[in-house]
Amino acid sequence: MTSTATLPAEAAAPPEQGRDPHARRFGLPIATCLVMGNIIGGGIFLLPASVAPFGTISLVAFGVLTAGAIALALVFGRLAQRLPQTGGPYVYARAAFGDFAGFLAAWSYWITAWVSNAALAVAAVGYLTVLFPAVGEHKAATCLAALAVQWLPALANLAGTRYVGAVQLVATVLKFAPLLLVAVGGLFFFDPANLGPFQATGQSPAGAVSAAAAILLFSYLGVESAAVSAGEVRDPARNVGRATILGTAGAAAVYLLGTLSVFGLVPHEKLVASEAPFTDAVNVMFSGGGAGGTWGGTLVACAAVISMLGALNGWTLLSAQTPYAAARDGLFPKVFETKKRGVPVAGVLVTVVLASGLTVYNYTAGSDGVFEVLVLVTTFTATVPYLLSTAAQIHFLLSGQSERVHRGRLVRDGVLAGLAFGFSMWLVAGSGYAAVYQGVLFLFAGVLVYAAMSARKHRATA
Repeated sequence: MTSTATLPAEAAAPPEQGRDPHARRFGLPIATCLVMGNIIGGGIFLLPASVAPFGTISLVAFGVLTAGAIALALVFGRLAQRLPQTGGPYVYARAAFGDFAGFLAAWSYWITAWVSNAALAVAAVGYLTVLFPAVGEHKAATCLAALAVQWLPALANLAGTRYVGAVQLVATVLKFAPLLLVAVGGLFFFDPANLGPFQATGQSPAGAVSAAAAILLFSYLGVESAAVSAGEVRDPARNVGRATILGTAGAAAVYLLGTLSVFGLVPHEKLVASEAPFTDAVNVMFSGGGAGGTWGGTLVACAAVISMLGALNGWTLLSAQTPYAAARDGLFPKVFETKKRGVPVAGVLVTVVLASGLTVYNYTAGSDGVFEVLVLVTTFTATVPYLLSTAAQIHFLLSGQSERVHRGRLVRDGVLAGLAFGFSMWLVAGSGYAAVYQGVLFLFAGVLVYAAMSARKHRATA
C-alpha cells in the first residue's frame, strides 16, 4: 500500500476563463484581500476587551501568535509553489499521505466552513440590530435577517468569480477604513496611563501569555484562503504565497495596532467591562466619551457588518473549493464537481443550505448551548488541515523528493515547517478538551462517507 496518492494531471492553474464574462481569475490584490477578509471577521471588534483582563501582557501573546501565523503562511506559500491547485490543504495532504488523509483534510475543512458561516451570520445580525433595532424585536425577523446575510454572499458567489473578487475588494476597503481610523488615528490620542498593569492576573508570565493566547488563538484562522483557491489565482505558484504572506501580515498589523490603540484610549477598568471597545475608543477620539456615543456605535456596527459580509463572501467560496477538489478525485460526491462561471455551484448551494438549516435551528429549537458547542467544535476541525499540511511539508522535506524540495532552502523550510506544526498543535490544545473530543467524533463520522466513496471509486476503476 503506497502512502502517496497520484494526483490527476492538472496544469498549474486552469485555462484563463476570459471566454466567460462572469468568471475571472484573481490577481495578487484580490487574493490578498481574500486572505485578509477571511482572517478578520467580526471578532476583532471584541478582542481588546476579551484580553484586557490579562493586562498588556496579552500584546506579547499576540506577538507570539503572529510569529506562528506568519510561519504557517510561509509554509502554505511553499506548498502552493509545489502544488498550485485548487483545494489547498486537501491537495497537500493527499499528495503526501494518500486518499484517506486528503479526505480528512477536505471533510474537516468543509465542516468548519459551513458551521462557521452560520455563526458569522448570527453574529452579524447582532450588529445589524444596532443599525436597525426592529430586526431584533421579533425572533422571526432576526432569523430572516441571518438567512439574508448568508444568501447575499452566496448569490455573489453564484454570479461568478468576477463578482466574488469585486465584493471582496470593496468589503475589505470599507471595513478597514474605520479599523485603521482607530488603529492609526488612535495613536495620536494615546494615553499611557490608560494601559493599566502589564500583568493583571496572579499567574506567572508564561501562564498569562498562554491564557491570553487561548482566547486569541483562532484570530488567524483563514491564512490558507489563497491556497484553497489556487486554481482561481493567476500565476498561483508565485501569487498564492505572496498573497498569503501579505494578507496575514496585513491582518496582524491591524490586530496589533488596533488592540494597542484601544488599550491606550480606554481606561483599563472600563475596557475590562466594555461590550463595544472600538465604540468606546471612537468616543474618546471624537467626543471625549460623551455625545458621540451614537455616532461611534453606528460606525463600529457598520464596520462589523461589512467585515462579516466580506468574510462570508470569502468563506462561501472556500467552502465549495475543497469539496470540488475532492470530488474531482472521487472522494466527495460527484455533484460537488459542478462548476459554472468559475465557481463550484453545487458546493456553494449545499453549504449555504446546511448553514441556513443550522441557523434556523439556532433560532427555533430553543436548546441552549447546542449552537455554541457546534461552533466550538469548528475551532478544532479548522486545525486538522493545518496539521496535515505542515506534516506534508515535513514529509516532502525529509523524503528526498527533489522535484518538490529546493535544496538550497532545506534548512529554512524545515525550521518554518517545524514552527508551523508547533503553532497548529497549539491551536488544537487551545480549543479545549470538549472541542477536541467532539471534533474527533465529527471526523469519525466522515470515515463512513469515505468508506462509501472509496468503494465507489474502486468499483469504477476495477
